Amino acid sequence: MSERIVINTGPLISLARIGCLEILPGLPYEFVCPEQVRRELDEGETAGHPRVVPEGVEVVSLARPISRVSLAALDPGEAAVIQLATELSIPLVAIDEWKGRRAALAAGLSVTGSLGLLAKAKLLGLLTSLKPLLTKAVAEGIRYHPELVRRVLEAVGEELAQ
Repeated sequence: MSERIVINTGPLISLARIGCLEILPGLPYEFVCPEQVRRELDEGETAGHPRVVPEGVEVVSLARPISRVSLAALDPGEAAVIQLATELSIPLVAIDEWKGRRAALAAGLSVTGSLGLLAKAKLLGLLTSLKPLLTKAVAEGIRYHPELVRRVLEAVGEELAQ
């Protein structure tokens, strides 16, 4: 049985922008997202951004409204991801944004992001190399902390310098 993971808007958009959404079904996860994440993706499309339709991601409703405290500190998608993970007792979330990652960790959740998902795909043989994808991410305006990039590349057996 696959491990469940609640995924936020940021990793889905990042993976779509670098042409890697198709790796999701090959990963050993059962992806779920709250309705708020699906809504953010739809609103992005309405605003003229490319359509993001991740295959195999189940959209799930929250059992209760998001707390005002969470909404004051986080965007609705991040707050909903953390709440859904808590409601469904799913210990792992995929969030790229720093504030959301910190809030998820404070809530006792394990956190990964788009780089972690790409690294997992590389280790499983779904991708041959991460460096070209990271170059494309930078060209697309996606920013990752240099130390995080270094650690991820090292973990998958690639070096930062050519």
